[in-house]
Amino acid sequence: MVADQAPTAIDALKTGNRVVVIGIVAIVAILALAALLLFLNLPDANAFNARVERIFVENDALTTGDQIKLLEILAQSGTAFSAVLASYRSIIFVLLVFATALLIAALVFLVMIVTLNRRMNEIRKQGIQVTSLLISRGENAVVLNDMAFTLTPAAIETLSVLAEARMDDDVMSGAELEAVISGKNAADCDEASGAMRIKRLRDALGNQMVAELLVKNIARRGYMLSVDKDAIRMI
Repeated sequence: MVADQAPTAIDALKTGNRVVVIGIVAIVAILALAALLLFLNLPDANAFNARVERIFVENDALTTGDQIKLLEILAQSGTAFSAVLASYRSIIFVLLVFATALLIAALVFLVMIVTLNRRMNEIRKQGIQVTSLLISRGENAVVLNDMAFTLTPAAIETLSVLAEARMDDDVMSGAELEAVISGKNAADCDEASGAMRIKRLRDALGNQMVAELLVKNIARRGYMLSVDKDAIRMI
C-alpha cells in the first residue's frame, strides 16, 4: 500500500507544480496583454506639442505681443502635458509589475496551502491508522492499537459481533446486528435499534476517530469494521 501511495504523492506533486507554472504563465500573459493594450491606447505625449506647432505654422499673422505670449503659454502647456503623461506611463508600468507579483504570490500561497492541507490529512490518517484490535469479552475491554478502553458489556457485544462479521467479510445492517445480539429474528428487529448500538459504541471508543477509521458505514448496506482481518484478535 505504501508503494502505491508513493507514486500517487509524486504525481500529485508534479500536477501541483504544473498548475503553478501554468498559472504564473497565464497571469504574466494576461497582464502583459493588458499593459500592451493600455500603452497603445494612451495618447501620444507629443500630440499637444504637435498641435501647438501647427497653430504657429498656420497662424503666422499672429504678431502682437499678447498673441505671441498666448502661443508661448500653449507651448509650455504642451511640454508640461508631455512630462505628466510620461510619468503616468512609469506609474502604470510599476503598478502592473506590482499586480503581477501579488497575483503570482497569491497563486503560490494558495497551492502551498492546498498541498499542506492534503499532506496534513494524510499524516493524520496514517498516524491513527488501526493496526491492531484486541477484544476481551471477559474483561469488557478492547485494545485499539496501544489504547485500552473499558466498555460496557453491550458495547463489547456489539464490537464482537462486528469483528466476527468482518472476519467473514460480511456487512451487517442495523436490524441484523440487533438480531444477532438480542437473539430475535431479523424481521422482528428495528434498524434504529442497531444504529443506536453503533452510536453508543462509537461514543465509548472516541466517536470521531472511530466513526472514520473503525466502524465504517456503507450506504444502503450497513456497518462493518474497517480493520484488516489479520489485525483482529478476540479472547
